[in-house]
Amino acid sequence: MQNRDKKRILILGGGFAGVECTLKLESYFKNNPNIEITLVSEDNFLLFTPMLPQVASGTIETRHIVTPIRTLIKKTKFYEAKIKNIDPHGKIVTLFGTTENRGMRIHYDFLVVALGSQTNFFGLKDVEENSYKMSTINDAILLRNRIIDLLEQAENETDPIMRKRFLQLVIVGGGFAGVETAGEINDFINEVAEYYPSISYKDVKVTLIESSSEILAGFPQKLAEFAKDKLVERGVEVILDAGVTSFNGQEVTLKSQAESNKVLIGSSEQKKGHYKLGELNSIQTNTLIWTAGTTPIDLIKESLFKTTKGRIIVNEFLQVSQFPNVFAIGDCAIFNPSLSMKKYSPTAQIAEAHAKFAAKNLKLLVNGKQMIPFEYTWKGQSALIGKRTGVASFFGINIAGFFAFILWRNLYLSKIRGWEKKLRIWIDWNLDLFFKRDISRLKVFKKDKPVDYKELDEVDDVW
Repeated sequence: MQNRDKKRILILGGGFAGVECTLKLESYFKNNPNIEITLVSEDNFLLFTPMLPQVASGTIETRHIVTPIRTLIKKTKFYEAKIKNIDPHGKIVTLFGTTENRGMRIHYDFLVVALGSQTNFFGLKDVEENSYKMSTINDAILLRNRIIDLLEQAENETDPIMRKRFLQLVIVGGGFAGVETAGEINDFINEVAEYYPSISYKDVKVTLIESSSEILAGFPQKLAEFAKDKLVERGVEVILDAGVTSFNGQEVTLKSQAESNKVLIGSSEQKKGHYKLGELNSIQTNTLIWTAGTTPIDLIKESLFKTTKGRIIVNEFLQVSQFPNVFAIGDCAIFNPSLSMKKYSPTAQIAEAHAKFAAKNLKLLVNGKQMIPFEYTWKGQSALIGKRTGVASFFGINIAGFFAFILWRNLYLSKIRGWEKKLRIWIDWNLDLFFKRDISRLKVFKKDKPVDYKELDEVDDVW
């Protein structure tokens, strides 16, 4: 017979928000046998996404930025599974079954939705089909292999047109992911170019495209300008006020977002701050890396929750108003526009802050106490721009250059869970000072298109 005193808390999502919320709930209810905590995630690990560009460039070993979730939890029941449906009326979450495993229905008393986001291609189907992303560990591995493969092909290619396309890499999106990816790729190619005798570093062109008038939106203008100038100085072409309209695998088509595209090209003149203006209609390339935005996953958009721009609308307590036993946190949540809540970018920093408040309010709710509204003081942000250079802004203090690079490393190293992973990353960084990066191309292939999940006749009910 079911214990009516038991309360079941179910967390969906194994990213920053989901894992942080789970661990906070464990600390609150570790000695309470009447609280059951369950976590569901498609992956059995927590991925530290800010370091994906360093995996793509070979600075950090792939496994070092993933932490198995089971090594972090103690009280929580964990399921590695894909979510099929959320029924907030019946308080049930259904997990997909496969040809080998039964489907499953998990009943809950309280639900925390922390399902994050997916890459937003803004309806550009050809771009989605032909481009590379930077959101998963597989994306980083595929991109690293792609860059090495392009260098191998270009080394022996005699057709100048094909060779030029091989050696032109385009990154779309001037935010953190785009800027850091451009910097890391540029450094990687610069370092390994000596292994390819027929390729001069000057033959390789890394281009960063941003649809607005500046990169690193949200940073103080001086820091954004510093980052842009450093990228240009190091040979990265930066194109501003330009939107991508299509990519067929060989050509990127651009649309001007202003009267003219601003093209910043590294040269002796540009180092002095003089920029060349011109019109660009297209770029010939075989490789497009898309980092231009995120959007909530389709499951959220198609759910029974009220959404705006695909994100679940929550109140000041991070509750879904029409379902008070449901909380939504991280990238998939947005405060009700009618509330006078501060607006923050969907970052890991905010996801973890959401998680802590949601866990605290769940504790108060379970104990019949008054919940507290979300309030957060923005701590700042930092970004790498390659060659041991960074920009950082913390509590109104702006830092650029080598010190910002050191600050970035120390900050993110402190965020890695587990001393083993911290040590491995620290060793990787120090080895990078003395040894050149590896150019071995790993035998990893793109996943086949996902097949439909099929449930067996029997479905487990988890109470």
